Amino acid sequence: MDLLEYQTKELFRQMGIPVLPSQRIARPADVKELKIPYPVVLKSQIHKAGRSRISGIRLAENTIDAIASAQAIFHLPIMGQYPEVLLAEPKYETDLEFYLAIVLDSATRRPLLLGSQHGGLDAEPKLEHIQRVIVDQEFSSFYARRLALKMGLKGALIQSVSAVIEKMYQLFVRQDLDLLEINPLAVTAEGELMALDGRVTINDAALGRQDDLASMVANSRDQAYQAQASVSSRLTCRFKQVESNGSIGIISAGAGLIMTTLDLLKQAGGKAASFVDLGEAYRYCLPQLSFAEHFEQSLSLMAQDKSLKVVLINLVGSSISCLQIAETFANHIRRYSSQPSPVFVLRLVGAQFYQAQELLMPMGISVVERLDGAIDQAVALTKAQPIRELNPSSSRFRA
Repeated sequence: MDLLEYQTKELFRQMGIPVLPSQRIARPADVKELKIPYPVVLKSQIHKAGRSRISGIRLAENTIDAIASAQAIFHLPIMGQYPEVLLAEPKYETDLEFYLAIVLDSATRRPLLLGSQHGGLDAEPKLEHIQRVIVDQEFSSFYARRLALKMGLKGALIQSVSAVIEKMYQLFVRQDLDLLEINPLAVTAEGELMALDGRVTINDAALGRQDDLASMVANSRDQAYQAQASVSSRLTCRFKQVESNGSIGIISAGAGLIMTTLDLLKQAGGKAASFVDLGEAYRYCLPQLSFAEHFEQSLSLMAQDKSLKVVLINLVGSSISCLQIAETFANHIRRYSSQPSPVFVLRLVGAQFYQAQELLMPMGISVVERLDGAIDQAVALTKAQPIRELNPSSSRFRA
C-alpha cells in the first residue's frame, strides 16, 4: 500500500529529512486559511503517478488563483482517481534535482540503494543512469557515501546527500518498508537540500508492528476508496442504497469509516438499507454548505425513509466538534418532534465529547464512543416494533 505524498513527508519530517512547510487543503475554501507565503504550489494527493503531466500540480501567485486552481484539481480525475485532499507548499527554486530510493533486492533479499543525478520528471526515461549499491552487510555510512560517489557527486554534496541516504535507510528499516523514494531531492545554488516529493510503499504484513503506519494506511485507503467516485456518482452522492430489505440507515463521514460500519453491522446480524457519506457530500455535492448543514440535511433524508427503523450516526474526528454535532441533532429533533421518525443511535468521537453528552442527556439521548456498543444497540432496536411517533423524551434516541 502506498502512502500519499503528505503522509510520506510526515515520515520524512520525523526522521529529519528536509521538507518544505506545507498545509493540507480539504476543500477550495480552505485556501483562504493558508499560512505559507505566495507563490504556492498545489498538488493533487492521489495514489497514481503523472500528476504534473496532466495539471495535477499547479502554481498559484495569489489567493484568487489558488482557489481557482484548487477547484480545478479537486475536479480533475487522474487515472480514474479524484483527490480527497491537496497539499500546498511554497514555490522552491532548484539548481539540481536528484533521484534517491531504497528497495528490497528481489535476488538477494537485501536492501538496495538507488541514486541518480537525473531526478524529477527526467528520472523515469533515464533509468540507465541510476546507480545501485546493495547493503550486503550491516549498514554503515560507507554504503551511503559509496552511492553518492557512484552518482558522480563532488565536494560538499557527497557529505550532505550521504546524510540524507543514511536517514532514508533508518526510516526504511525502522518502518519495515518495501520502497522508499525521494524524487526529486532538490539542490539549490547555495547547496541546500530539499525533498520535494516522495513515495513510501508499506509492507502490509508489518502493519501489526507499526501502529502509526497502520493509522496512515487506514486514512490512505479511505481516500483511495473515495477517489474512485465518478462524476455521475458525485452528483447523487448524498444518499446511497445498500440493501432493499435493510432497515438501518447510516450517517458517517468517509468511505473507510462507512465500510467499517457496514462490515461490523453485517457481522452483528444487522441489515443496512442506505447510507449518507457526509465527507463526500461536504466536499463534492454542495461544498458551499457547512458540515453542520450537510448533517442536518442528512438527518432529514433519513427521517423521510419510511423503511428505516434505526439510523446509526457514526462520526469520528469530523470537521466540527461533537458538541456542534449534538447541537445540530438536538435542533433537528425539536423542529420535527411531531413527525414520525426512525430511532437514532449516536456514536461520536472527537473534541467536546463530554459536552455533547451533557447537552443531549436531558432529552433522553446518550452518546458513546464505542462503535461495537452502538452497532449492538442498532441491531437490537431493529428487532423491536418501530415507534412512529417521535417524542424527544422517549427511548427512541439511543447510543
